[in-house]
Amino acid sequence: MKIPNRLIAGTFLLFALLLPGLTTADEASQREQVETLFRLTQMEKKIQESVDSVVQLQLQQNPELQRNRQALESFLQKYIGWPAMKEDIMRMYMRTFSEPELKEINAFYITPTGQKVINVVPELVQERNRLAMQRLQLNIGELRKLISANPGQ
Repeated sequence: MKIPNRLIAGTFLLFALLLPGLTTADEASQREQVETLFRLTQMEKKIQESVDSVVQLQLQQNPELQRNRQALESFLQKYIGWPAMKEDIMRMYMRTFSEPELKEINAFYITPTGQKVINVVPELVQERNRLAMQRLQLNIGELRKLISANPGQ
């Protein structure tokens, strides 16, 4: 039995019309999972803390900026604050994780253990960094000897 060309063309037309809608629905669902992940991981708060850290670091390195602190904070919020970064970060997560992966990640982060990871890991990273700096400071003499014994390498 031969399938009429109009039926084939109609089927392709139907797929062409429906496919973008399916993609949009999948994308909306995936986006919703990323939004959930951002809430669970307190992403907005983390971004704000990052901006605040940059402000503090800049003020420590350049105390004369103190009189322009408000301008500095406004500038940083404009370019690296949550409203400025959210959509780009959203796209990064959507490009990196599928919707099923995001559901699995969210399922973990919603648990008490997942929430503990969110709250404790940053402290562990800071502790690790302090330990690394202590070790480097304790052994900086060895680096100086290496450099003085091998100048120009």
